[in-house]
Amino acid sequence: MPKKTIEDIQVKHKRVLLRVDFNVPLNVTTGVIGDDSRIRASIPTIRYLVDHEAKVILCSHLGRPGGKAIENLRMTSVAQRLSRLTGLPVSTVSDCIGREVERKVGMLKEGEILVLENLRFHSEEEANDAGFARELASLADIYVNDAFGTAHRAHASTVGVAKYLPAVAGFLMKRELDVMGKLLDDPERPSACLIGGAKVGDKIELLQNMLGKVDMLLVGGGMAATFLKTQGYEVGHSLIEDDKVGLAKELLHEAKEWKVPFLLPIDAVVTEEIKAGASTRVVATTGIPSASHIVDIGPQSVELFCSEMAKCRTIIWNGPMGIYEIPEFARGTRSIASFLATLNATTVIGGGSSAEVVQEMGLTDKMTHVSTGGGASLRFLEGVALPGVEVLLDKE
Repeated sequence: MPKKTIEDIQVKHKRVLLRVDFNVPLNVTTGVIGDDSRIRASIPTIRYLVDHEAKVILCSHLGRPGGKAIENLRMTSVAQRLSRLTGLPVSTVSDCIGREVERKVGMLKEGEILVLENLRFHSEEEANDAGFARELASLADIYVNDAFGTAHRAHASTVGVAKYLPAVAGFLMKRELDVMGKLLDDPERPSACLIGGAKVGDKIELLQNMLGKVDMLLVGGGMAATFLKTQGYEVGHSLIEDDKVGLAKELLHEAKEWKVPFLLPIDAVVTEEIKAGASTRVVATTGIPSASHIVDIGPQSVELFCSEMAKCRTIIWNGPMGIYEIPEFARGTRSIASFLATLNATTVIGGGSSAEVVQEMGLTDKMTHVSTGGGASLRFLEGVALPGVEVLLDKE
């Protein structure tokens, strides 16, 4: 069921509690923000509210303070960056609930912006404490969730406040739901799903759900080792999830029954030491040395994957092809990103590590959509209902 958005309600003169995902990479020593893409992604919703004379109250978490106030994780740097990006004055407050916050909210005029302090300074946030949610909700007349990246979490600021306020989606949330929903319900065919990452266990539900929805599955990354193992290949010291070998074998069998091509790497980059500067070599997946680790897909696998994806009109990518944090093991992942950026097709990057690579390479604008939520996009593509979405009002 489609959800109501800020365009479906009257926000003029209203106090709007806007949940954003400002959990940005932050150097806790210098306060420098490494990547402000999540802040930029929220600006259309913020501008709409400001232009429509709402009193805008932003709330977010930052880092993992564990329920304690930590100076280096305050929202000040984020608020300052938001002000620079929008050219608008943005004020802050020393907490997210309490009398001082109520006083600051009471002083807000139409079109003004206030950023509340880090929600996770209170352990009640992650516990979805009803009292904490009620206090947050008491600050506003309307609740807007524009934090897709936290929509899979049942926290006070994503679920609890919706019990006390009319709850609708912001523009970022709407776009994420529209794009991801189309991938599941009505993708332009043929479609492919490229999955990477370290563990089969993290992506098993995604693979199972996408098996009946796409025309091709491709698997790289560390998780490919488990699938290769099921076929009797030597994988050396590569991480194998012994308890998932049976599931991997079942998936390959199901793909065959569905007549969905299930592509695995045909060559790999291997090393005896997982560290920067380590010596590597490329070998066929049929001849992986017993003393080595698989750390990336090889050039022939890149060529195979790209040639198959070139036939598709829709491509979903979630998870790196190797240990991309180490330059020597990142070529496969970076080659895939560069290739996808050249396609005249719908290319959707499912957040998390894949999104980081695309952003770092400056390719975001070359993709159809780069999700702001790794865990949330994963759950959504698995077919799981997201708590932060379920509580929003349905369109009539």
